[in-house]
Amino acid sequence: MDFFRFRTFHNEKNSKLHAIESIVLVGLIFTMGNAALRRAVTASSEIRSDTLRLHIIANSDSDFDQELKLKVRDRVLEFTGDLFAEVSGKTEAEDLARYSSDDIKAVAEEVIAENGADYPVQVEVVEMWFETRSYDGFTLPAGDYDAVRIIIGEGEGHNWWCVMYPQLCVPGAKDALQKYGENAAFVKGDGYEIHFAVVEWFEKLKNIISQNKE
Repeated sequence: MDFFRFRTFHNEKNSKLHAIESIVLVGLIFTMGNAALRRAVTASSEIRSDTLRLHIIANSDSDFDQELKLKVRDRVLEFTGDLFAEVSGKTEAEDLARYSSDDIKAVAEEVIAENGADYPVQVEVVEMWFETRSYDGFTLPAGDYDAVRIIIGEGEGHNWWCVMYPQLCVPGAKDALQKYGENAAFVKGDGYEIHFAVVEWFEKLKNIISQNKE
């Protein structure tokens, strides 16, 4: 009886996986058959590989902690703006951010101390999932991105995100968009709005399949 239950569970699990894979296959066929969508998927992949995100999580959702999060943001962006001034590409920016993580942490801790708090700070360079997000004139497609993540205190508050490289969250962001080359139009959302939803759907299905195979 136990063996029968195992086979039933195993077959049900495989059926679910096959169903998911079938959906993905249909989506791939549809995507590859449409030049615009195919371009969107390709552009999204290239954008993710060329982008280093910034993700800051506040200690809590209190007014003080949320304001403190933004103060940390401003100082960190000012610091990394100088740090990345001569950086030639995303890989170099990521390596530099990883090497300078203690300095970034010190900058955040200084701001926190200046505001009368003593929260600990964690700084790490990670790969993490982002949904499609828009911010001040540009939009980035969903997917897994490399990111500098700063966790303030308990990290229980709302987060703030932007882009550390190219430097899209500082003055001169329009010039930074040029670093995406021919994909800059996609980041600005010029006629691609509907394709962001398709890309997000596609990436979420990939994540589901990946998790089920583990």
